[in-house]
Parts: sequence; structure tokens; C-alpha cells
Amino acid sequence: MKIYCKNCLYKTDTDMKLYFDERGWCTGCQNSEIARNEINWDERLEKLKKLFKENKNKKSDYDLIIGVSGGKDSYFQTHLSKNILGLNPLLVTYYGNNYTEEGEYNLRRMKDVFKCDHIIFKPEIETLIKMNLLGFYIQGDMNWHNHCGIMTYPFQIAVREKINFILWGEHGYMDRAGMFFYDDYVEFTKRHRKEHDLRGYDWYDFTDAGLEKMSKSNFKMGLSDEDLHWAKYPEDTEIADINLRGIYSQNYVYWDGVNNAKISEKLYGWRKYQGDFQRTYRKISNLDDMHENGAHDYLKFVKFGYGRGTDHSTKDIRLGYMDREEGIEMVKKYDHVKPTKDLNRWLNYVGMSEDKFDKIADTFRDPRTWYIKNNKWFKENLWGGESSFGEVYLEKHLRDKFIR
Repeated sequence: MKIYCKNCLYKTDTDMKLYFDERGWCTGCQNSEIARNEINWDERLEKLKKLFKENKNKKSDYDLIIGVSGGKDSYFQTHLSKNILGLNPLLVTYYGNNYTEEGEYNLRRMKDVFKCDHIIFKPEIETLIKMNLLGFYIQGDMNWHNHCGIMTYPFQIAVREKINFILWGEHGYMDRAGMFFYDDYVEFTKRHRKEHDLRGYDWYDFTDAGLEKMSKSNFKMGLSDEDLHWAKYPEDTEIADINLRGIYSQNYVYWDGVNNAKISEKLYGWRKYQGDFQRTYRKISNLDDMHENGAHDYLKFVKFGYGRGTDHSTKDIRLGYMDREEGIEMVKKYDHVKPTKDLNRWLNYVGMSEDKFDKIADTFRDPRTWYIKNNKWFKENLWGGESSFGEVYLEKHLRDKFIR
């Protein structure tokens, strides 16, 4: 049975585990309420200052690494560490070759705006195309390489430069689903990286040897260990030798992405997206990857029945910028849209037909959400009733679990 949160737009049968209180509020909304009303953020900021002071790095000229994309949160984290905490950060970027024009502009000027050293790593285009395809074939996520690069390459640099802190922004699963609470002061772990950030896979699964081991030899792309060197997480002993910790700014400062964008614009000339996204109203998010708000997010809708319209509206509801009724209207307008312009761009990038894309995408649909009637995909709506969302491309012998 589907249960929708009474405050936001999330439901139980998704890729997240949600629990509800007596009001019908999900754990993510409960966390947000605590952050807005119960936490003394001045005290938390002092704890963060104390944390860095008591663990001052004596092995490097850098106090910490910030994994930056050039987005609003990257700017805010750098502002926090450099101009509020008085630290010397090293900025590190995994560059996945899909930046919007505004995202490219924001990224390239961080070094000069903040007067920080900045390392940008870009894998070979051929490798990136292969990883886009493999991510899509294996788990319906062409951006898996981005998740992996972001959650791996900064750690490689930290070990090389002997830097004992990596500062992240928000903890995705704490923010969205309330996986942890603020008093947990959750930190980055190798286990969470593998099980959640990387969806249970790792770099070796995408090599020819790894694909053969998973009985997916038909997907071999000729990738070797050397091709994916950037995706290898350091050994436990390397992490322990420098006492490397990954901490989240969200535990120490009130996290508001809309306000982060305002601060970044006002103080540093950061630019939001100047056009219109087909699948969301927000112009301040995901500018580092032109496919994130489009083709990648459309796949999330295909799989789980919701997308950026739901995600961004939920964020804004929890922050107090939007009410639930307005959020529902955003979901109606955006969640189902097939982003033709962005999808065609990605299809041309990897050399795939739309028909092949649709057939493969259908294999990742979640039967808890989707069902088939009259050769059409149906799901129940947030606002009640059911709607049809397009033709079924799934092969007939795979359809039984979707018949009600």
C-alpha cells in the first residue's frame, strides 16, 4: 500500500526507506523540522571550528579538500571554509564532460574568485562514453561514473597530499529520507559509498573481467584497470594513515540550497541557468551535468515514478518556499515529461537510437509503482486516481509482474 507524506511529496514505494510519525510526516520532513526549529546553529558552527582547530593538519599546507562541481553548494562550502572558518582548502573536481554553459563558467572561475588551488580531473572522452553506456545498460543510470568520480577522486588526492579532512555539503540520504538525524553527526564511510552512492557497484564491475564475473559479457567495452584508475577508492590503511575523515557541512550550518545560491550570486557572481529545463522549474541545481535534470532524471521517473519535479518541490516545501499544493502542481507539470532535446543530445553522444533507449529503460521499471493496461504504462497519482504514461516497450515475456 502506498503512503504519501502529509507534508512533502514522497511516498513509501520508492528507492528510499521512509518512516512516518503520528502526523503522517516522513523522516526527511521530521529532520527538516528539527533543523529549522530546534537546533542552535551558532553552537554547531563553533563545534565545526573546534573540530578543525583540534585536528589541525601538520602534514600538508592544505586544511581540507572540498569536492566541487562549481554549483551553488560548492561555492557556499568554499565560502564557509575560506571566509568564515579561515581555512585553506584545496578544491578538487571530477569533470564528467557534460557541463552546461553556466556550470562551466562557474567552475572555471572558482580558483580566482576564492584564491584557492583547484585540481580538475577529466577522464578520456572514449572512457566516459563507455561508462555512460555501461551505467545505463547495467543499472539504468548513465551518470554512475559521475557518482563514482565525485565520491572517489577527492579521496585519492587527499591520500596523495596527506590532507586529513574532506568537506561535503549535504548528506543526500539524510536530507531526502532522514536516514540519519542531526545528532548522529554522520560522516562519510566506505560502506555508504558502495551501498548507496554507487548503488552497490564499484569500478571493477565495469571492466571486461568484472562484467564477465557478473555474467554480463555481452556488455564488454574493453575497459581495463588502467582506464578506471580514477575510480579506485584508497585502501583502508591509506585512509587510516592520515586519519582521513569526510564530514558534512549540513551537520554544522543550516543547509538551504536556495539561500546558498543567493549568497553565491551576491558575493561571487555565480550564475544560475539562463534557459528552461524541461523537467524542473529550478534553475539553480545540477548545472554541472546537462543530463542530470533531463535524460538522467527521466530515467528516475521511468524506474520509480517520480523525478526532479518531486525532488525540488519537496526541498522547497521543507525549506518553507512552497506549500504542498504548489508542489503537486509542479509534479503534474514536470515529472512525466520526456526531455526530447536533452535525450537526443545524450543519444547522439553515445550513439544510440531512441527505440533502443526506450526498450532498455523499460527493463528497470519498479513493479511496486508501474502496471500495464492495454499496452500502456500506468501508475497511481499523488493527487489521486491513475494516469497512463506512455507505450510499453518491454518485451512480452518480461511483462507478467506488471499485470494486475
